[in-house]
Amino acid sequence: MKKIFFLLSILPAISFGQETPIKNVILLIGDGMGLSQMSTIYYYNDNKTPNFSRFKHIGLINTSSAKQKITDSAAGATAFACGAKSYNGAISVDTNGRYIMNVVEILERKKIKSGLVATSSITHATPACFYAHAKSRSDAEKIAEYLPKSGVDFFAGGGLKFFNKRSDNIDFYTELIKKGFELDTVSLNLDKKMKVHKKYGYLLAENGLKSKLEGRDDFLPNATQHALDYLQLWEDGFFLMVEGSQIDWEGHDANAKGIIEEVKDFDKAIGVALDFAETHEGTLVIVTADHETGGFALAPARDGDGWNDNEIAPTFYKGADDPGVSYAAHTTTLIPVFAFGEGAEKFAGIYQNTDIFHKIMQLTHWNEDDLEPKDQKMKPVLDQKLEDH
Repeated sequence: MKKIFFLLSILPAISFGQETPIKNVILLIGDGMGLSQMSTIYYYNDNKTPNFSRFKHIGLINTSSAKQKITDSAAGATAFACGAKSYNGAISVDTNGRYIMNVVEILERKKIKSGLVATSSITHATPACFYAHAKSRSDAEKIAEYLPKSGVDFFAGGGLKFFNKRSDNIDFYTELIKKGFELDTVSLNLDKKMKVHKKYGYLLAENGLKSKLEGRDDFLPNATQHALDYLQLWEDGFFLMVEGSQIDWEGHDANAKGIIEEVKDFDKAIGVALDFAETHEGTLVIVTADHETGGFALAPARDGDGWNDNEIAPTFYKGADDPGVSYAAHTTTLIPVFAFGEGAEKFAGIYQNTDIFHKIMQLTHWNEDDLEPKDQKMKPVLDQKLEDH
């Protein structure tokens, strides 16, 4: 009888044991990074094994926005941050300009911490969608107003002028300090001992940060590590979004060398996230992009009158109407998704970009509460009729 009781007592652990619950999510977005951009690191990385090779679960997403087949970063980030398709230019609003709750607002209700890192201005389209609401991505000063009152606990990027050199002369830099942020406009100060009761913000450029070709240091991997050092102080978990913003910018400039260097930098940040996940149970790492930029390809090089298949010549799509000019704009090619950690297998397959949000919410159970906007005063403003987009 004792043997039967012992078997019954351990049976639930054997047969019905649950996976480690997911409490930390790190979402890395390589803006403009299609499969070809990502592939550069396998040919231009000094024979080092890329961190991309550490993923075992890979999927593809359709990135089209609600009104356009080819998305922009704002609609793409709205899909990731809110789980809804919207028009190009929308910052966490629907196609009628109405407020949609983003992931940071959802987590604030649950007292779960969040952080944002980008090589662009922190008010730029992708990071903005995770804390702000605006009808147009171009309204950087309006977007900046949301950051002090948002649930963001850590941020690092550029965009200082949108807080302290505004057209309305309002000092939102001081407002951030009043809301508990300890700010730095000089460096990440990696040796700083961070405290649980403080928030931290880094505004290290007037607008976007320098590109890698212009001499940007290891800001992206360092800021990712700095954010993780801070966010892991809480046992309830966290959400961290990291954007390699300038892969897209180099794509728009049809600058292959710039793309290569920005992807290498982004891969370093991926390595930081994966190292953390390997030593912290319950961490999910997702790497993807909002869209591809430039119709970028790794093609064979010309060799006399023919092609040399042993040499690569990065190239960009040439417009059919003007074959001498690089297209250098967004394309609608499907985008890869890489996932690591608990629940990573759920990101395999082909699906919509909005599913990234919904898969995260289902795996973490973060969205079990009512998701109506908490700030009802915002709704009439956002309900005003939109101009055509």
